[in-house]
Amino acid sequence: HVQLVESGGGSVQAGGSLRLSCTASGDTGVTDATGWFRQRPGKEREAVAAIYTGSGAPTASSSWYADSVKGRFIISQDNAKSTVSLQMNSLRPEDTAMYYCAAGEWVAAPDRESEYNYWGQGTQVTVS
Repeated sequence: HVQLVESGGGSVQAGGSLRLSCTASGDTGVTDATGWFRQRPGKEREAVAAIYTGSGAPTASSSWYADSVKGRFIISQDNAKSTVSLQMNSLRPEDTAMYYCAAGEWVAAPDRESEYNYWGQGTQVTVS
């Protein structure tokens, strides 16, 4: 089993930046990708970004981004700390959401929730 804990959320003005972190513990060797999802007020949860982190992944260290965040968000991994971070720049009010970290054991479609086995509790990001 894998446990995920998000941190780094908060409030920021439009145009500002925040860095979210997702720290994994437990049997982290079984996962091959970690993704960030968000749920905006009144909307369904959506994928934001993902990165392949496992040695058995189809394309190791490759990443994926939703069109809405390309060029503004950067996902990265720190294997030594079992952490995946999401650097969010040029934030907009529409980025306001609860952000969730998720990890999957075999992720063929990084934007699909059903591909992920483990989820964190979420961290709130508010952009005004």
